[in-house]
Amino acid sequence: MSTEPGGIRNGGLAVVSALAAHGVDTVFGIPGTHNLELYRHLPAHGIRAVTTRHEQGAGYAADGWALMTGRPGVVLTTSGPGLTNVLTAAATAYAESRPLLLLSPGPPTGAEHADAGTLHETRDSHGMAAAVLGAAHRPRTAEAAAEAVSRAFARFRTRRPRPVHIEIPLDVLEGPWHGEVPEPADCTVPLPPQGAVRRAAAALRAARSPLLLAGGGTRRAGTELRLLAEALDAPLVTTANGKGVLDESHPLAVGASVRFPSVQQASREADVLLVMGSELGDSDLWGGTIGAPPAASASAAETSARPGSTPAASAAVDTASDSVSHRTDAPGMQTVIRCDVDPEQLHKNLAADVPLLGDTAACARALLQELERNGAGAAPAADGPETTDTARADTPGAARARALRARADAEFDASTLGARVTALVQEAAGPEIVVAGDSSRVTYDGAVHALRAQAPDQLLYMPGFATLGYGIPAALGAKLAAPHRRVVCVVGDGAAMFSVQEIMTAAELGLAIPFVVVDNGGYEEIEHQMDARGIAPFAVRLRTPDFAGLGRAMGAHGITLEEAELADEFSRALTVALEAARPTVIHVRAAAR
Repeated sequence: MSTEPGGIRNGGLAVVSALAAHGVDTVFGIPGTHNLELYRHLPAHGIRAVTTRHEQGAGYAADGWALMTGRPGVVLTTSGPGLTNVLTAAATAYAESRPLLLLSPGPPTGAEHADAGTLHETRDSHGMAAAVLGAAHRPRTAEAAAEAVSRAFARFRTRRPRPVHIEIPLDVLEGPWHGEVPEPADCTVPLPPQGAVRRAAAALRAARSPLLLAGGGTRRAGTELRLLAEALDAPLVTTANGKGVLDESHPLAVGASVRFPSVQQASREADVLLVMGSELGDSDLWGGTIGAPPAASASAAETSARPGSTPAASAAVDTASDSVSHRTDAPGMQTVIRCDVDPEQLHKNLAADVPLLGDTAACARALLQELERNGAGAAPAADGPETTDTARADTPGAARARALRARADAEFDASTLGARVTALVQEAAGPEIVVAGDSSRVTYDGAVHALRAQAPDQLLYMPGFATLGYGIPAALGAKLAAPHRRVVCVVGDGAAMFSVQEIMTAAELGLAIPFVVVDNGGYEEIEHQMDARGIAPFAVRLRTPDFAGLGRAMGAHGITLEEAELADEFSRALTVALEAARPTVIHVRAAAR
C-alpha cells in the first residue's frame, strides 16, 4: 500500500500514485486553491511540476512534450477558470488526435449544479469537458479516481489518442483513500482482420501505380511504413501531422504535400491508394480531394456500404470486397485501402474498398508479412536498420516519387518570408531541428513544406484546429522533453500575442529556445481574405510591440532584424541563441508590402 510522508492518504495521493505508476514524471499546470491536494504529493513521487503563466499554455506545452516523448501529456488545473482556460488546448488535442490527460477538482459530491455562489463555481464543468473531449469521468471515490487514471492510459494505448478529463470532486480529493495503486493494464494493440489483410495485400501485389498516404496516426509506425513503401516500391506522401514519418530525403518520400493539386491528381491516377492513419480532412486538403470518384460500375453492395462510418458498415464493405483484387484491371478503377485504429475513420471523406481496422504499425506489419508470404518482395524485420538495400533511387517507384515531388515543389512558393526563415533555421540549426509552429502563414505556407524532416517529431503543429497561441508553449514543452534537441519556435506576430507570456516560463526554466517572431503588422492572411471578398480591410492591421524588448523584459535575450538583413544576420543570431543559457526572442520585421 502506498504511503506518504505525514501519513496523508487522500484522494490526491490516489491520483498522483496512479500517475507515477504509469510513468508520469512531468505535469504542466498552475496551482490553485482547489487542486493543492494533487500538488502536495508530486515531490514524493519524483514528478516535476512545470508552472506556466496560463492554463492554455500548460495544455499546449503538454502537447509539445507528448509529441517529443510519445507519451501522454498531463495537465493539472484548478476548478472553474483553470479548466475553462485549458479547454482550447484540449480541443486542439482532440482535433489532432493527441493523448492529453486533464485533471481538475470539481464541486463536492451532491453540490453539482447547486448555483450556490461558491469559489470557481461552474454550472456543469464535467458536462462542459465531456462535450469537448474524447472522454470525461467524475469518480465518486478515491479508488475510482485512481482507476480512472489507469483506464485513461489504457485508452491512449489502444484507441485513437484523444484527450481525457478526470474531474475529482473536492470531497473525494481531500477524503481518505484505502485502496492500492492500480497496475498498468496489459494492453494489446488492435490487429486488423486477417481476411481484410489478404484482400489488401492482393490488391497491392496487382498494383501498377500504387500510392501511399500517411497521416498523424502513423507517427509511431515510421519503420513499418518505410519497409512497406520499399516492399511495394511506392511513393509515400503525408499530411502535415504525418510529416517526417518517412525521412523526406528517402527516394520514395514526396513530403507533406497533400494540399497541392499535383499530389491530389496523382491520388486519383493511382490504381491502388493506401491511406493510413488519416481522416483526409479539409484542413490538409485545402478544398481539394483525395482519391478517384467512386466508379459508376461499383457493385450495389459496395456502393451501399461505402458512405457508412460505423463498424457495421466497415464489416459490410469487408464482406462485399472479395473481388477487389481484380478491380484494378479495369480502366479507370481504383482500389482504396484504409487503415485506422478508429472504425469511424475508415470511410470518412473517402470510402474504403478494403477497410483495415487496427493499429497502423500492426497493419503495416501484417501487410508486409502477407506480401512476403506470397512472394511480393522481401519484407525485412520491422526492428531492422533504418536504411535497407531496397531504398534505391533507381527504381520505378523512386522515379515516380521524384517526378511528383518536383511537381509539388513547383506549386510551393519558396520565396515567402516564412519559407525563407524556415530554410535559414534548418541551415543554421541542422537537419534534426525541431520547429514549433502556429496557425500563422509562416507555418502553413512556410514550415510545413520548407522544413525537410527526417522524423515525425520535427514539426510541432496543429492544422486541424488551427489555433493561435500554440507555438511558444509547444516549443517549451518539447525542449523540456528533449533538452538535448535543438528546438526553435517560428510564429507570426498575431499568434505570438496569444501566448507571449510563456516566454517568461522559458526564461525561468533557463531554456535555450530561439523564439522567432515574424512580424507583418497584423493578420495578413485575413486581410487577403477580406480583399478577395471585396471587403475593405479593417480590424486586421494592428500595432505590435517591440518583441525583442518584451523578451528582454521577461529575462530572455532580444534582437530585432529587418527582412533585408536576414541573409546576412539571421544565421549568426540563431546560432548564438541556440547556445545561450536562456531563451532569445528574434523579432523579424517584414518589409512593407
